[in-house]
Amino acid sequence: MSNVFMAIWVIIVSYLLGAIPFGLIIVKLATGKDIRSVESGRTGGTNALRAAGAWAGLLTGIFDVLKGASAVWIAQWLVQGNDVWVEVLAPIAAIIGHNYSIYMPERDENGRLRLRGGAGGAPCIGGAIGLWFPSALFIIPTGLAVWYFGGYASLTTMSIAVTSIVVFSIRAWSIGPPIAPWEYSFYGVFALIVLLWALRPNIRRLIQGNERLVGLRAKIKARKKAHSPSSSSSQ
Repeated sequence: MSNVFMAIWVIIVSYLLGAIPFGLIIVKLATGKDIRSVESGRTGGTNALRAAGAWAGLLTGIFDVLKGASAVWIAQWLVQGNDVWVEVLAPIAAIIGHNYSIYMPERDENGRLRLRGGAGGAPCIGGAIGLWFPSALFIIPTGLAVWYFGGYASLTTMSIAVTSIVVFSIRAWSIGPPIAPWEYSFYGVFALIVLLWALRPNIRRLIQGNERLVGLRAKIKARKKAHSPSSSSSQ
């Protein structure tokens, strides 16, 4: 039973760690603003960038990545290889904590209690790094490419989990002896489910064609708008 209690303890600690709203703290210290009242209202690095600039966004992203990685490291330290599933579920708990922070409860317009947070992309990267550090060499470039050429931050977030599935599946089920526990491949699957749930509003906007553009596609759209006849005539 002690192993079960230790596993539960690790999951709870990972959730509480993931729930720390670094974006809220950093933006508040930098500008005095409440990040929840800016743009999407999320507390992740993207919205911190919008609220307080590049440094705030970068710092928020780094701390949010560390939340996911630290959850794995805590699990590995306390469980010490006795239960690989705990290593997988700990960063998932951190992502859930990031997306639904116990430290930020509020009532919606219908009076129902809800928990605010981010979309989960950064702690998802952190969890993958904690499980296998070189995974960053695949996940981060893929995410940047999707962000710049794909044109949507929400797709970038989804690509992090999808790339994690691919990386850990190849390592677990490659020809010859597995070089990583097969349970790791489910990390990306569980993370993708959590991210998709958090990104439901973005997915609806993607389907409707009115999701905010970023990267190259945003630049192209802005250039077209600047050179459109209506823009020229208004000047």
